[in-house]
Amino acid sequence: MSDLKQELKEKIIEQLNLEEISVADIADDDALFGDGLGLDSIDALELIVMLDKDYGIRLSDPKEGRKIFESVQVMADYIQEHRTK
Repeated sequence: MSDLKQELKEKIIEQLNLEEISVADIADDDALFGDGLGLDSIDALELIVMLDKDYGIRLSDPKEGRKIFESVQVMADYIQEHRTK
């Protein structure tokens, strides 16, 4: 599971071009939006595309994404349960 969290942190940094942030800067339970990493709605769309492309997870309801993208830990748990790739 920790490999998945590491992979997610790397993908988030790469996908969202967060050049000033390193994997070590992101704690597993840090909020991704708001006070945490400060991601916005455009970033959420990019994360939704990443879930589909990399893990075969399709989110049809953006509100569902809000729960899933709470933190790296929550994302990893969700991917473990729902991945098709």
